[in-house]
Amino acid sequence: MELYIQEEQISEHLQKRLERFRADYPVADEVKRRVSKPDMPFFGKEILEMAVSALLEGENILLCGDKATGKNILAENLAWMFGRPVYNMSFHVNTDSGSLIGSDTFVDNEVKLRKGPVYQCAAYGGFGILDEINMAKNDAVSVLHATLDYRRAIDVPGYERVALHPATRFIGTMNYGYAGTKELNEALVSRFMIINMPPLSMERLEQILKNIFPHIKPDALEQFCGLFLDLQLKAKNGEISTKAVDMRGLIGAIRLIHGGLEPIEAVEMGIINKTFDNFERELISDIVMTRIPDTWKSGDVF
Repeated sequence: MELYIQEEQISEHLQKRLERFRADYPVADEVKRRVSKPDMPFFGKEILEMAVSALLEGENILLCGDKATGKNILAENLAWMFGRPVYNMSFHVNTDSGSLIGSDTFVDNEVKLRKGPVYQCAAYGGFGILDEINMAKNDAVSVLHATLDYRRAIDVPGYERVALHPATRFIGTMNYGYAGTKELNEALVSRFMIINMPPLSMERLEQILKNIFPHIKPDALEQFCGLFLDLQLKAKNGEISTKAVDMRGLIGAIRLIHGGLEPIEAVEMGIINKTFDNFERELISDIVMTRIPDTWKSGDVF
């Protein structure tokens, strides 16, 4: 953990405050399994320092931006750096107050509360990741209001009032323009410090892919990064949808190439086939062909 922080060149002042935070708030044994190192680091010193500073001051943060800007990666890395257990909550049409706080269940011939992720996060000082928070129904949002503001408490109907552990923080993420999303109301937005995530740059993309695939050849690295940026630009201009602008798909494709699959076939599985419209798939195929020659073999990439 320390090496990671130093590699990102976070200020010495923030490093010391993080060390004190972890020392002041040890993790309970029963939730230590929830403290896990992310699969990849987050690259971006300025954004990282903004987020760490806000969380150290007791604020909750909302990460906004387009698809594939690293919102969830940042959230996971922050939880790891603070040494906190993670509670992921993905919002959708069926997410309600009961699924967040908990609901009654029958155990040993008596009614007991089955504690939900917000309740557990509050009790154990976890970092709650509120994924796609702009898809939350009003019923779910009402739970968040008291939890996120100065009261830092949850009223569980029929049970006790639960005060948030002093280490508890919430990190919301939201994409713009997804189906089913809506504008967040002013009361909810006021409970967060907002960070607008910048689009991925060539430098950040190369850092990410080089970190995951240290043996990738320089020319291949440049072409795969260029392909992603080309797709990102086409989507921004409205020429294609954002379905093919998929960082997980790109990483998966390169992983398949590393396993021996031909590059064009791997990219077809990871990028091209993410859209099911034939016309759009042809457009994406043309973009791919400008970057990834169909004559390439796995040995041309690794």
